[in-house]
Amino acid sequence: MNEENIDGTNGCSKVRTGTQNEAALLALMEKTGYNMVQENGQRKFGGPPPGWEGPPPPRGCEVFVGKIPRDMYEDELVPVFERAGKIYEFRLMMEFSGENRGYAFVMYTTKEEAQLAIRILNNYEIRPGKFIGVCVSLDNCRLFIGAIPKEKKKEEILDEMKKVTEGVVDVIVYPSATDKTKNRGFAFVEYESHRAAAMARRKLIPGTFQLWGHTIQVDWADPEKEVDEETMQRVKVLYVRNLMISTTEETIKAEFNKFKPGAVERVKKLRDYAFVHFFNREDAVAAMSVMNGKCIDGASIEVTLAKPVNKENTWRQHLNGQISPNSENLIVFANKEESHPKTLGKPPALPARLNGQHSPSPPEIERCTYPFFPGTKLTPISMYSLKSNHFNSAVMHLDYYCNKNNWAPPEYYLYSTTSQDGKVLLVYKIVIPAIANGSQSYFMPDKLCTTLEDAKELAAQFTLLHLGPF
Repeated sequence: MNEENIDGTNGCSKVRTGTQNEAALLALMEKTGYNMVQENGQRKFGGPPPGWEGPPPPRGCEVFVGKIPRDMYEDELVPVFERAGKIYEFRLMMEFSGENRGYAFVMYTTKEEAQLAIRILNNYEIRPGKFIGVCVSLDNCRLFIGAIPKEKKKEEILDEMKKVTEGVVDVIVYPSATDKTKNRGFAFVEYESHRAAAMARRKLIPGTFQLWGHTIQVDWADPEKEVDEETMQRVKVLYVRNLMISTTEETIKAEFNKFKPGAVERVKKLRDYAFVHFFNREDAVAAMSVMNGKCIDGASIEVTLAKPVNKENTWRQHLNGQISPNSENLIVFANKEESHPKTLGKPPALPARLNGQHSPSPPEIERCTYPFFPGTKLTPISMYSLKSNHFNSAVMHLDYYCNKNNWAPPEYYLYSTTSQDGKVLLVYKIVIPAIANGSQSYFMPDKLCTTLEDAKELAAQFTLLHLGPF
């Protein structure tokens, strides 16, 4: 334990109170043999651990931990996360005051340990009434570039990005839903490393840089969510994109049934993409290889396996920018693709329920319609007599949440601004009157939407995540 490490713990221990003190951190370091240093607003425990030889663990071994109590430190946190496996590095984000910033990153030595940590520690009650969130953390190597002239082709965008930034590996461009000869006005640029992408993002900050005479929009693309191989081996749904808007579900079903009549169970189409459900996985995999790149109604389609969504984590991951592009929860489908351009491919599907508790999830309510026959007896009921899994929208969940707590309904306040390309962008501020005088007087997400419905739904999702479990 060198002098620099001791100074790193001393600097924070002076302002901390209670049982979290220098002695506890020093005892942890002595017990484990790990070093601890503080730099650039974070405190690193390990990285590498004692006796480690070789390169750091590969991508997919790190998890993000949120909603950590601000007065909790490594001496309490490390033993909890060691339950899932050997920790390579624990990074706790720190405030200048000495409190932590409420989140951390834990890198394990294997992907399996990281996945186990997510399974056993997500929504774990770290202190009475305090539940932490744990999800996979990935180095993002992809940027979202918006406000690109729609007549530009992939080759032109790739050449231009290589001229102005370093480390470009590929450019992903999608054709317009209404005119396949044009792009959608945005692209995704893949870089060789997170550092290269970060340097490019810094250089391309809007207002200081232009492409083809246009001021562009630059941000991190929402990274693809990794789904474990065991789960993917059970998928029997195909994600089909780049369809013509005029193409019908019947046409898609007929085309995918050509290689094996009767193989397709059903098709769900939204704008210019669709989900094709098969009765058997083997038929889905065979159809994917046959149909990828084929033309339907004059459009060359792309076909991949759909990625299932963990409904328990969907809202939290959506707000953290970690939703997979072609995820489908097989019941709930999202709105049009342009509503979420930062997400590669299909926009995130909203969950049918929000459950932040340890108890087993209630059965999913299937979303479908039934015939209403004349003479059917109807009974008046209140929506508040239903269970939470009867609600699909976060707006309804929030109203239900307030009622269950005997609070007045949430109050929504709408605000707007204008984007650089002239679009009206909307955001809601939500006030919960029952707690308005508490530690947080209102809730407002950090993302703007182009439609009123999306803005209200996002604000409700954001508020629910901060209010905690039912």
